[in-house]
Amino acid sequence: MVAQPFSPEVPDPYAGDAVFELHRGGKIEVTSSVHVRDAADLSKAYTPGVARVCTAIAENPALVRRYTWKSNVVAVVTDGTAVLGLGDIGPAASLPVMEGKALLFKEFGGVDSVPIALDCTDVDEFVETVVRLAPTFGGINLEDISAPRCFEIERRLKERLDIPVFHDDQHGTAVVVLAALRNALRVTDKSISDVRVVISGAGAAGVACARILLQAGVGDLAVVDSKGVLHEDRADLNPVKLSLARDTNTGGLSGRLVDALDGADVFLGVSGGTVPEEAIARMAPGSMIFALANPNPEVHPDIAHRHAAVVATGRSDFPNQINNVLAFPGIFRGAFDANASRITEGMKLAAAEALANLIATDDLRPDYIIPSPFDPRVAPAVAAAVAAAAESDGVARA
Repeated sequence: MVAQPFSPEVPDPYAGDAVFELHRGGKIEVTSSVHVRDAADLSKAYTPGVARVCTAIAENPALVRRYTWKSNVVAVVTDGTAVLGLGDIGPAASLPVMEGKALLFKEFGGVDSVPIALDCTDVDEFVETVVRLAPTFGGINLEDISAPRCFEIERRLKERLDIPVFHDDQHGTAVVVLAALRNALRVTDKSISDVRVVISGAGAAGVACARILLQAGVGDLAVVDSKGVLHEDRADLNPVKLSLARDTNTGGLSGRLVDALDGADVFLGVSGGTVPEEAIARMAPGSMIFALANPNPEVHPDIAHRHAAVVATGRSDFPNQINNVLAFPGIFRGAFDANASRITEGMKLAAAEALANLIATDDLRPDYIIPSPFDPRVAPAVAAAVAAAAESDGVARA
């Protein structure tokens, strides 16, 4: 039976709930950037004046960025297959999250965005749909798409589009993790090339975090999925995991997560589940624990603090929140400011460095390794670094 909208005659079971009240009617709206007060305004905003602008763009397509909203609008696209920690709940149920993402783009980066929830899970259909929608937008933010499909979708869209394509579950997480790790290393007086990192989770976030940490100079890194440490001898690995296995685990580890953590300097959890305290206790002195599962971290901070020098989570009610909102608004702002054709690895590394550098050495402490999302310096600093990196990487356009 199709659910009917609530009417005044039908009691709302969520009435009075503060969360539901905030979401009532949605969290975003479209507003005009110009006003139509009289016939003269109307003739310029619409016909006949608008025809002149259309003709100019037809003759010089590059003008679309100057004379439409394209230069400052992102499509936030999902299929609802991996929403938060809720899993595959479908496109309709994903909309509150996509609206929230659009809200954060605007609030923190001054970037407009449109939530688009697609009713398809086939990779070919998804890619073709986004490609056909792309002329309207200046960038594509992929969101809450299940792995390993998300890797193929992002790769193919990057190949076919000349605008930034960014899967935030992968790269937003990775950027903030790297920024936090850089500062955690400063707190513990350890070198990124000397630490041993163990990542629990080989999905979208785990793969992207592993890749950016390798690029940043981590020399000893192992990734663990639900069946154990990734290594080339495992016959059950998909192509993404097999590629990662070839580039990691230089120590030749095997076994389960608890085995890999023995003597490790850094634990990064992006998978959920619970890590036994006895495994955490066997980590190296001065260890760092980033337990990012929401709402329940893989290691509760109270337990983590018994054994680790620095602890971070994905939650806002504990210090050192690893929150993607620190990255994606500024990354798109910077990409748009540079009119970048894509987002490069250099742009992501620059974003992480800018985030880390916002905390002065004298201010660093174990419970303050990453700025607050409400720090007004965050998005401008990230945007400036990303725009400069776009120029350096040769993807900025006049």
